[in-house]
Amino acid sequence: MHHHGRCGHGHPGMGFGHYGRRHAGGNFRVPVNVSKTDNSYEIYVIAPDRVKEDFKINLKGNELTISYQAVNDDENKNWIRNEFRKASFERSFWIDETVDTANIKAEYQKGILQVTLPIIPGSEQPTQEIFVA
Repeated sequence: MHHHGRCGHGHPGMGFGHYGRRHAGGNFRVPVNVSKTDNSYEIYVIAPDRVKEDFKINLKGNELTISYQAVNDDENKNWIRNEFRKASFERSFWIDETVDTANIKAEYQKGILQVTLPIIPGSEQPTQEIFVA
């Protein structure tokens, strides 16, 4: 089951929405950090102990979706305590025409998936200061 919601706005180039995907045991929402440099937006998905080949990054229109389909090999273990689950997840981000979609890159290191969204040079609107009379 998917539910779709926008949760706030970031810079003009990116809005932050999400898809929640329900699994047995509740709704898992992976932590995401987003930063902006002079040349790009950087998305950091905190997802330790994953297989990098199982991440999927898709762009459809203005919606960038990052997902992971977990293979649940933990269910056969007789856990006394189990606080860490390698659950599947899906997160979506809204991008606009300032992002160079042909050159989006992703890298998975030390438990963090970093997705780089280059900004097309000169495409951002300059900040306009409004004079207060």
